[in-house]
Amino acid sequence: MTEESRIVRVGVVQMRMHEDVGTNVKRCIDLIHRAADQGAQIISTPELFSSLYFCQKEDAAYFDLAESIPGPTTDALSKVAKERGITLVGSLFEKRAPGLFHNTAVVIDENGALVGKYRKMHIPDDPNYYEKFYFTPGDLGFRAFPTKHAKVGTLVCWDQWFPEGARLTAMRGAEVLFYPTAIGAGAHESAGIPEKQRQAWITIQRAHAIANGVFVSVANRVGKEGDMRFWGSSFICGPLGEVLAQASDDKEEALVATLDLADIDVVRQGWPFFRDRRIDAYADLSQRFLD
Repeated sequence: MTEESRIVRVGVVQMRMHEDVGTNVKRCIDLIHRAADQGAQIISTPELFSSLYFCQKEDAAYFDLAESIPGPTTDALSKVAKERGITLVGSLFEKRAPGLFHNTAVVIDENGALVGKYRKMHIPDDPNYYEKFYFTPGDLGFRAFPTKHAKVGTLVCWDQWFPEGARLTAMRGAEVLFYPTAIGAGAHESAGIPEKQRQAWITIQRAHAIANGVFVSVANRVGKEGDMRFWGSSFICGPLGEVLAQASDDKEEALVATLDLADIDVVRQGWPFFRDRRIDAYADLSQRFLD
């Protein structure tokens, strides 16, 4: 059965971060305008785009970067969303209460209104990614938000390695999964390992698109920060995992692709994974491990 086309233009901002928050916000907005000029109707920022990636070390001084939601950065995003009539997915360091912080994605509609927020569920604690020091795990669950052009799901960076997050967000009705991201390679990595990791990162997210019959949109940063070189490679892929657009590994870009949301129905009719799921047999997934 052929479905009637539902066309939407999706954009991602790939950018290099600087010491100054104001400079980063301005640069991000410039790239949002560039994506909007290409017809993008829904645009995502990278993870924690207003600052350098401070989680490379544990330092309480960085808590000063956090802000409330709504706050100055969401105000700036709301202004450009309303000005351009676009939907924005933005990633922020949220100060929820004294001593309580989250890594949070917000969805802002074409009127500049806050549609909702998602708090990062999976929090890493690895060399150069000491996020457990800063962020409380999300408590809002996996969410999907209705917008003018599509129902969007928001997950954040480390979430992208977990099929459960993608599945549950798709089960909420998300048509496009957005992954604001900050990922790259550390100077300590052995030769050849960073490229294998980059390919694994691309592959698993394309697999989420295939397994759930949805579009996936990934916005990463570029450039060297401390011990890290962020590998860019932001991309947008379709429900068969096909890469519709991909950015470079070292340049700032406003990447835009055309999506036909009707493809979701067509793909799911051909590969009916939701139909064939054995929900009666998956209870053990709630266990940490099966000894």
